[in-house]
Amino acid sequence: MALPPQFRGHKMVLSGDAAETPHTIEIYLDYVCPFSAKMFNTLYNSVFPAVKHSHYSNNVIFIFRQLIQSWHPSSTLAHEAALAVMKLTSFSTAEFWTFSEALFEHQKEYFDVSVVNETRNETYARLAKLAKDSVPVYEKDMMKLLRIPDRPSENGELNAGNGVTADVRMITKMARRIGAHVTPTVFLDGVEVQEISSGWSKEQWLGWLEKNCA
Repeated sequence: MALPPQFRGHKMVLSGDAAETPHTIEIYLDYVCPFSAKMFNTLYNSVFPAVKHSHYSNNVIFIFRQLIQSWHPSSTLAHEAALAVMKLTSFSTAEFWTFSEALFEHQKEYFDVSVVNETRNETYARLAKLAKDSVPVYEKDMMKLLRIPDRPSENGELNAGNGVTADVRMITKMARRIGAHVTPTVFLDGVEVQEISSGWSKEQWLGWLEKNCA
C-alpha cells in the first residue's frame, strides 16, 4: 500500500534509494500493546543495525503502520502524539522512530490503570512532555495540536477533534483497507506473513530476511 506524503516519517530506509528498493515490510503496531513493544525493540535496536550492514540492505525498506487498538482507550492518544511529533519535525523519519521508541519504553504509563484518574487533556500533557524529552519539539506546540477544547467552537461544533484527527482517520482507513486487525502484524510486499511473531529473536528475523529479501 502506498504511503501518503504526510506519513513519510513512517518509512525506514536503511540503505540506498527507496524508489529502487524491491521489497517493503510493513509492521502494524500499537503503542500500548506489549507485544508490539517487544517486536519494535527487537527490530529497531537489533535487526535494523544488522540489516544496514548486510549485503541486502538495498533490497528492503520498513514501514511503521500505526494501528490503534480500540480496547485500549489511551491507544488513540498515544498515536495522536506520534502523529503530532511527525508534523512538528517536518515528517522526520529519525524523530518519528525515536519518539516511537520512547512511547514503547514508557507504554505502561499509558495503560488503563495509569490514565483512569486523569482527563484526556492531562494525558496529552504527559505525552507532550515525553515528546519534549525525546525529540526537538516544544510542549506548547504539541498541546496546540493535541488539546481538546472544553467549549463549543464558533459554529457550535462539539465533536471537532484536534489538530491530528484527520490523520487518525487516514491511518485507520488504511489499516482497515488492508485488513490489519491485531498487533503486531507484518506484511511483506502487501501480503500478510503469519509466521512472524512478537517473540522472534534477532537471529530469526535475519534468517527470514536472508531467505525472502536477499
